Amino acid sequence: MKKRNTAKILTIKGVVVVALVLTLLITASVAFSHGGKHAAKAFTHLQALQKATNLYNRLCENGKLDSSWETQLTRATVFTHKRSDRDEVVVSFHRIKGDPQAVYIFFSADGQYTGSNFTGD
Repeated sequence: MKKRNTAKILTIKGVVVVALVLTLLITASVAFSHGGKHAAKAFTHLQALQKATNLYNRLCENGKLDSSWETQLTRATVFTHKRSDRDEVVVSFHRIKGDPQAVYIFFSADGQYTGSNFTGD
């Protein structure tokens, strides 16, 4: 009779152990799966304009752009430039007169500053 009780106890312990292991595996898989949370958020044109405006203001304040860039600014445009190897977000600032008439600030598709120039290339 003791053997039957022992067998039942081992069976119950086995079921409990299996249930605990399954619970642990299911919990761990849910905890370690992130469901795409690592995907980069899209860099919007508004974000590009904000970042470019901050950089533009610093260029004016530091004398990299002369005062006419502050007083004669007519418009700013934001567009996506598709290159063969990557896409760029470009923000251009245009002034009424002077040479050059525009300064271009470039960002990667994920929002990293990649450069600036007066040609747009």
